[in-house]
Amino acid sequence: MNINEFLATPAEASKRGGPHDRIVLSSRVRLARNLKGMAFPGWAKKPERVKSLEILRPAVEGLRQMAGAFSESMDNLTALDKQILVERHLISREHAAKNAGSGLVLNKEESLCVMINEEDHLRMQSLRPGLQIKEAWQVIDQVDSTLEKKVEYAFSPALGYLTACPTNLGTGIRVSAMLHLPALVISEQINQIIQAVNKLGLAVRGLYGEGTEALGNVFQVSNQMTLGEAETEIVERLNKVLAQLIEHEENARAMLLESKPKVIFNQIGRAYGILANAHSISSKETMNLLSLLRLGVDIGLFPGTERALVDELFLITQPAHLQKRYSEKLSAEERDLLRADMLRERLRHVSRPHPMPSTSGGSKLDKGSDS
Repeated sequence: MNINEFLATPAEASKRGGPHDRIVLSSRVRLARNLKGMAFPGWAKKPERVKSLEILRPAVEGLRQMAGAFSESMDNLTALDKQILVERHLISREHAAKNAGSGLVLNKEESLCVMINEEDHLRMQSLRPGLQIKEAWQVIDQVDSTLEKKVEYAFSPALGYLTACPTNLGTGIRVSAMLHLPALVISEQINQIIQAVNKLGLAVRGLYGEGTEALGNVFQVSNQMTLGEAETEIVERLNKVLAQLIEHEENARAMLLESKPKVIFNQIGRAYGILANAHSISSKETMNLLSLLRLGVDIGLFPGTERALVDELFLITQPAHLQKRYSEKLSAEERDLLRADMLRERLRHVSRPHPMPSTSGGSKLDKGSDS
């Protein structure tokens, strides 16, 4: 089966909602596991990787949660297909670089994805829209328990689950959420917030994880250590921090509307003006401007415009999605031109932002629905 026929359309994917999805774009819980007696993928020779793939792939495919799933070896996916999966946050950039001996199993709802022979033999992840970390944990815990009855994991009574990277040792769990925090950035509070989160033993990264920048004011918050703390404790601790971050962002939005309404209206208005009128625009600039457009929708400056439209534009203006839409081979300059054409067309029916009649007291901040 072709991966592009299997995946939901960008429009469908953008309509998936969840609790607090004004700010929390998605929640993810990932578990790292390895087979007992077999070399980690980074050390294994190709025949060993192929053997572990042959063991794990049918075991994962046989899971009840994977009925009707997409399953493929990485060497059978094109570079463009892999990049589309990265842009949808279904696989890591590291897994996209894998070929023979590595594989992918993705369920129909795109809520459960298993990378085989990435850094570890198994990287299992449960994904949910909005703030649903506890729900994501419950699903992946069930998957893990079922798989552990089928294959023998590398486990130490003293250290827990053995992993390729020492920071994953123990529980092997990585709990994370993607947050849209434009008001904290505009009000110059973001560095202070990041420092506070780091002191709590959590990591704050960019849009595509470690080593990437926070394009579109999107930040990934996750636990750093996995040893010496139970999975449920890690989930609960991150959940509490995320609730505080949501509150900080909401307060920053209210404060900006009350004390500096012209500043925020100016930034959103300029963003709309460029996006709706540009004839050439880069992916990076697009994402940063769409972030402001999304904020404008959230605070009621674009009546009748749904947030899903902006979320879809976030996705379809990225390089791989753009190339898949128009052609297999496009230069960066051609992508910039086509991206601008697409934005002008899609925003043609979106009226310019209309500032609210009054911003006194912060009461005009339309918090809308968190669903």
